[in-house]
Amino acid sequence: MATHSGADIVVAATSGLDGLIPTLAAIAAGKTIALANKETLVMAGHLVMREAQRAGVSIVPVDSEHSAIWQCLRGERTAEVKRLLLTASGGPFRRASLEQLRAVTVKQALAHPTWRMGPKITIDSATLMNKGLEVLEAHWLFDISYERIEVIVHPESIIHSMVEFIDGSLKLQASLPNMHLPILDALSHPVRLNTAPTGLVRELRWTEVAQLNFEALDGERFPCFSLALEAAKRGGTYPCALVGADEEAVALFLDGKIGLLDIAELVGAVLERHQSVLEPDVPTILDACAWARRTARELYNLKEGLDE
Repeated sequence: MATHSGADIVVAATSGLDGLIPTLAAIAAGKTIALANKETLVMAGHLVMREAQRAGVSIVPVDSEHSAIWQCLRGERTAEVKRLLLTASGGPFRRASLEQLRAVTVKQALAHPTWRMGPKITIDSATLMNKGLEVLEAHWLFDISYERIEVIVHPESIIHSMVEFIDGSLKLQASLPNMHLPILDALSHPVRLNTAPTGLVRELRWTEVAQLNFEALDGERFPCFSLALEAAKRGGTYPCALVGADEEAVALFLDGKIGLLDIAELVGAVLERHQSVLEPDVPTILDACAWARRTARELYNLKEGLDE
């Protein structure tokens, strides 16, 4: 399907590592990629962006934050970018104490205050692992170093991200939270379509916005975010191990077998055992991810055995 001769644009929106091989196949077939799958760039950004450049195809972001940055960068020079500012809603537990986080139920974690998503990405949003993955994705999409990418908690989710330039100016993209808009922009680019007749996108009335709040992200309460940044800095197959370990840990949480804070503990334990491979090819990427899933399950089973 990803290489069908009748398709000009391939929307890559599968969950997890399943999107990698179809996306690479679509690139090889000369398709424009509208990318909604974070793991594809997190695990294989070096391969995907290289192959896209070689094939002369565009990787167009669908995530609201990356779409916002993409729109802000149009007509701008990357060399004049000081930093990218990704915004995060903070999820349902941005004000929760560590004690409260330890007692979070699956039902509570699945109740995101802003977006309606599948179970895996909703839990990743609750732990802010999702925001860590977005930092890696932004690095590959926009060729910006990790040191120049920051995350700011913005609970209203009206400003979807910002770009700061070397002259001190900022550009931002704002709209009421609605995934129709970034999807539409990815599919209609370079034309902006009139959404008024459809009613799909509500107008943002600034006079009705009471206030906009911004907060620092607390890495102590959300260690999954810090783990994602650490995996990014280590490089090689560490991001692959991060994705695999997180997939298994989230599955264990959704099954009621571990707590929300245990996700980070389990992912961290897997990363500490990982032996990285630099510049991995696709089989190595998939092997590292599978190893991490197995290791996470083994560590869980070992802990359960010791507890008994």
